[in-house]
Amino acid sequence: MELCSEEAVKYVWEGAIPLQIHLHESEVTTLPPPPPILVLGSRIGYLPLLVPLIKPHFSSTLPPGTDSVWFDYKGLPLKWYIPIGVLFDLLCAEPERPWNLTVHFRGHPGDVLTPCEGEDSVKWSYINSLKEAAYIINGNCKNIMNMSQADQFELWQSLVKGNMDDFLRISSRLKLGPLGEDCMVRSGRIPVRLYVRNISEDLDDLEDAVPIDCWDRISYINRPVEIHKEEGRLSLKCAMKTLLPEIFLEESLVNNHEFSREGETVGADSSYGDSETIGGLRNAQAEEIPFPGQAHVQLLKKSKIKMIRIQGIELDMDIPFFWVVNNLKNPEYFLHICVFMGTSSDQSTIR
Repeated sequence: MELCSEEAVKYVWEGAIPLQIHLHESEVTTLPPPPPILVLGSRIGYLPLLVPLIKPHFSSTLPPGTDSVWFDYKGLPLKWYIPIGVLFDLLCAEPERPWNLTVHFRGHPGDVLTPCEGEDSVKWSYINSLKEAAYIINGNCKNIMNMSQADQFELWQSLVKGNMDDFLRISSRLKLGPLGEDCMVRSGRIPVRLYVRNISEDLDDLEDAVPIDCWDRISYINRPVEIHKEEGRLSLKCAMKTLLPEIFLEESLVNNHEFSREGETVGADSSYGDSETIGGLRNAQAEEIPFPGQAHVQLLKKSKIKMIRIQGIELDMDIPFFWVVNNLKNPEYFLHICVFMGTSSDQSTIR
């Protein structure tokens, strides 16, 4: 299998989710109420970038006030800095098409979500994640910090417009990948964001999975995967053993690894960087996602992986990990992995 597949990368960039967006009933001031709007949301894009398409459809019915736009799915406020495709893969155990979301222009839940001040906030979040990824890969983020304003603008616009060719042309100057040259895999660290959701181990139909009603029910783990040149045949399963050693019952790994907070060291032997340096790079909004504690560790030890989704694909555990990283990573160079864990009913309440 080739390390890089233009067809697979194109699949990621062209991936879109049909969205049916409703205005929350509390903000409807006209009769009849406005119909929902149908839009395509880019998998690698972000919900706030859809606002210019959505607002004109609902503007005539909004109550007086200042806009502070946010979205929810079945009552769960959606984290605006998580890519649309990741939200969909994580929250829709059984894919729902179109995906029915609710948009709000008032009543922002400040206790759950950091406000998004439009496209500039999303761009800042993206660039910050890119810096963090660069630090993980290269040990510094000078290549991002030294980008010209013109290149930074063009890189962002390529993402907003879904222009893969422009993105690849500019991002190639950042020297963040691919993992191998001439089929030789280099050593290094892979930026990974892991989202772990618990479902009943006896569940036969994912459509019956209990909806997520609180972000406390999602374990978010930011843990790079350490790779070595001789591991050219590293599989996704091997990578998952590094990311979630607890579920593979490898006690030696459990004792030598710890869950990492956003942007902090991975384990006692990590040379990732000091906390002050990394703290300046991390995405501030991502700190809202709960950090898994000891209860989560104990729960994971008694769980098993039921499904892994990356870019909407349910992947086989034997697939080469390097192929996954090269072809299915997001444009901020993180690989987002959604993991559905099967747990017994009495364990699923542990948080």
